[in-house]
Amino acid sequence: MTTLFNNSKILKAGSLVLVGLGALAAMAVPALAEEAAPVVPVSDEAAYIFNTLLFLMTGFMVMFMAAGFAMLEAGMVRSKNVAIQCTKNISLFSIAGIMYYLVGYNLMYDGVDAGWMGSLALWSPDDTAALADAADFGAGSGYAASSDWYFQMVFVATAASIVSGTLAERIKLWPFLIFTVVLTGFIYPIQGAWQWGGGWLSEMGFSDFAGSTIVHSTGGWAALVGALVLGSRYGKYGENGQVNVMPGSSMPLATLGTFILWLGWFGFNGGSQLALGSASDAIDVSQIFINTNMAAAGGVVAAMILTQLLYTKVDLTMALNGALAGLVSITAEPLTPTLGSAVMIGAVGGVIVVFAVPLLDKLKIDDVVGAIPVHLLCGIWGTMAVPLTNADTSFYIQGVGVVSIGAFVAITSLIVWLALKYTIGIRATQEEEIVGLDKTEIGLEAYPEFGAGSQRI
Repeated sequence: MTTLFNNSKILKAGSLVLVGLGALAAMAVPALAEEAAPVVPVSDEAAYIFNTLLFLMTGFMVMFMAAGFAMLEAGMVRSKNVAIQCTKNISLFSIAGIMYYLVGYNLMYDGVDAGWMGSLALWSPDDTAALADAADFGAGSGYAASSDWYFQMVFVATAASIVSGTLAERIKLWPFLIFTVVLTGFIYPIQGAWQWGGGWLSEMGFSDFAGSTIVHSTGGWAALVGALVLGSRYGKYGENGQVNVMPGSSMPLATLGTFILWLGWFGFNGGSQLALGSASDAIDVSQIFINTNMAAAGGVVAAMILTQLLYTKVDLTMALNGALAGLVSITAEPLTPTLGSAVMIGAVGGVIVVFAVPLLDKLKIDDVVGAIPVHLLCGIWGTMAVPLTNADTSFYIQGVGVVSIGAFVAITSLIVWLALKYTIGIRATQEEEIVGLDKTEIGLEAYPEFGAGSQRI
């Protein structure tokens, strides 16, 4: 899709989108508080079971997002780089699990105490106390420690997947995996401790319900810095600002990946309620589900309308990223918005993507799958939008969280990327890039029967 469009089209499209968002805002007035429903007591053991079940069920939904990222990336890269993307995605998920076991979980949660990080200790589950003493069921708020570890671990892998897509088609496999070790074992857990681990941002009142900043912007910052250090793909940008389109190998695969991610996001946001031991929790999880869905829908429709107005044709890749933009945008606060608010929040995310993708091209920042607009920019938007529907938060404190986490992740990522660049190297050669990383990095093609020199029998 060309990135050239005139100012009149932008103004016209922007005004129409603003009118539409205004209409959505009119529907987005928070509903009056209803009378509290009567509390139906359940046993502490039953609540323990349901809370644990929530972690496990939503955890494997988030785990399935790894397949979504793999298919999205496989569809958005050229056919000569599909197998390497699949390799990176199964590798990074495995590395994330091992690193979160070795150091990440305790660094994020063990003894943070309003500080900066936890302990450098090997995580070990302790689920026997609850069975030995009924009091250890946590008075209705308890859950199996192993279920919590699993739920938190799959979030780490999501952050690493964001980096994979942005840097596709020109980064070597092993340098990327080494960066993944540092990201999942240290960078992600340390900044996560500041809020979810009860650290200093949590004490300030920063709010990020399911990780618009802690997960998505973290992955986005790491990806942006990596893209700047790595450089663009060979032939992507020409002289005089020319942008050469490099179509992906399979739009059906990219669409499948998006739907898988959309489905997995119900676990991502719904599981972040962290409890299913009461009727109130069940109602909240249900509200989170429908808000998550409507935000994605708002992102799709906004991106489709805007691309039609700007380019006279709907762009499928923008529609797909519009869905993901809406999902990222609602992740910071998926509980308190009304349905109208959720649509509006997601729609703004869709608009951000449509304008940010060509802007990155003008800046010659090569993001193969559009992860920087989706995860970084929409992660920032979603986090800053929390006070619009949650009176317990402030724009100032939200801004402090966005800036502090962004600065930390960007600086640490820059150090790691530069260290890798000037030691083992991070970029494939021009010749390797032309041939494709499937052949040069792993010696395996995703579609060998369609390759040059293949023969039909």
